[in-house]
Amino acid sequence: MVREATWSRLRSGLAYLALCFGAMAFLPGSSAAVALLACTVIFMGWGQLRPVARVIASLILVVTVMALLLNPGVLASAVHRMAGITGLILAVMLLSAVLSTSKDLAAISRSLFGGRSVARYLGLSLGTGVLAIPLNFGSVGLVATMIGKQVQDGGDDAATRNASRAVIRGFGASPMGSPLSIAVALTVTLLPGLASWTLLVWSMPFALSYLMVGVWFREKELGASPSLSVSDVSGEDDLRAFWPWMRFVGLALFISLEAYALNTWAGLKYSQAVTLSCLTVIILYLVIRRLVAGTVNLPSMANVSNELAIMGGASFLGGALTVTALSSLGSDFVLPGWAYAVAVICIPWLFYAGGAVGINPILTATVFGGVLGPIWPESSILGLGIAMVTGWGVTIAGTPYSANAILLERFTGYDARTASYGWNLSYSCLFLGLSSSLCATVVLVSS
Repeated sequence: MVREATWSRLRSGLAYLALCFGAMAFLPGSSAAVALLACTVIFMGWGQLRPVARVIASLILVVTVMALLLNPGVLASAVHRMAGITGLILAVMLLSAVLSTSKDLAAISRSLFGGRSVARYLGLSLGTGVLAIPLNFGSVGLVATMIGKQVQDGGDDAATRNASRAVIRGFGASPMGSPLSIAVALTVTLLPGLASWTLLVWSMPFALSYLMVGVWFREKELGASPSLSVSDVSGEDDLRAFWPWMRFVGLALFISLEAYALNTWAGLKYSQAVTLSCLTVIILYLVIRRLVAGTVNLPSMANVSNELAIMGGASFLGGALTVTALSSLGSDFVLPGWAYAVAVICIPWLFYAGGAVGINPILTATVFGGVLGPIWPESSILGLGIAMVTGWGVTIAGTPYSANAILLERFTGYDARTASYGWNLSYSCLFLGLSSSLCATVVLVSS
């Protein structure tokens, strides 16, 4: 037991060290340090890794050995890609862990269950989407925990299933419209000609439509729901939730504006700008807690091995594949004019197809962005960006291997495949089609 605790503290310390190097990306050798530390944390936590994470970790080793023997340039690209996303992943997860201790969250989560069927669905989907801005997939764990309690107390019915639909769709909207999402940060980083605000002006309305249209893609609830007894929220409770909501929205807005300023005026990559913005809020939050409570403890980062393996490893593999593909295609490779519209039609569906067999969207995005970004006409780069973030969002809401589907299954007992395909297949296909149409139109009009 003592040895396990020591091992856990060591993993946590190394994760914090990787985060520090990720925040100081301007230092020589920082990318190599971040990648090495991240891989160390991954393999030290091998016993905790899920099967897909073990496969990715094994592939990291295989690709590293092959690259050292055949083409060290491939390894350099893979390390650079992994380092860029690792700092962001750790910063977002630490922000989620720090904010999860806030007393505001209890009032916020209770307020999401108020009102009639339609109002409750919209509140849960929009609320989860807003909470996902600072909390990432922690928002799913927060709300799904309360749904799981309702399932245990009152049983499974249409109301709890609709609440679960709302949660996974709410989180699915985050990659599309959240300025702090890994999807937006990675897409803007991979497509240098695309400004974050330009992408968000288009992707936010799409994300909002994705949430709102879900009202017509849910089960009909007959009468009052005995299971969601928490929905009888008084006006006093609603008023009590107002200021917690304002604080969380203000927090998300502050992080977004700081990231925009660092990206636009300081010239930082968007992913690094988001990392530093999250760290700013974490430090301020901990300082305030220290002043108010007199003591503060840093959350343990010992259990990030799966996230680092799946997301950081996917970025590593994507970086290696990108260099290999570009070297095979040659520097003078271009697509015929009509192929760009066809490509953005296919990209959202390819994200979804990859997610359906367990391929993380980070890998898909790294390959598409890394290969197509350099050859894409700058005038229509927006269409590629929209295709990537909308395909990413629909994928994580509509496939069973995403973090939110797994968390929902853990907390509510609803099977991830049932939630992804039984509840969401037609909905996913509808928005994949809409995404393809929108992106093709943007590319054709901009060309």
